[in-house]
Amino acid sequence: MADMISLKENRDFRRLYGKGKSFVSPVVVTYIMKNRCRQVRYGITTSKKIGKAVQRNRSRRVIREAFRQLSPQVKPGYDFVFVARGKTPYVKCGEVKDALEAHLKKAGVLL
Repeated sequence: MADMISLKENRDFRRLYGKGKSFVSPVVVTYIMKNRCRQVRYGITTSKKIGKAVQRNRSRRVIREAFRQLSPQVKPGYDFVFVARGKTPYVKCGEVKDALEAHLKKAGVLL
């Protein structure tokens, strides 16, 4: 999907945390909310609880790759925020992809 945009503004993250629907797994937390534009926008959050910079960067890379693989199936017009959890830097991309796919199916945003 070519029209994926990264969320960068704090207000966008806060809006999703406050009003978005959340789905939790041991690997990742997903917040989903409909947006007004016809594009998929996503953001990834990793806190210092995850570990040092190497673990946080690996968590972001794994989540980004898992979502990239699922993005052709995602309906346009939604915002997503993915929050890494303690296990995220230590699992393979396939496990994260399975968790994200379950969250997106439950939310009804997969084609």
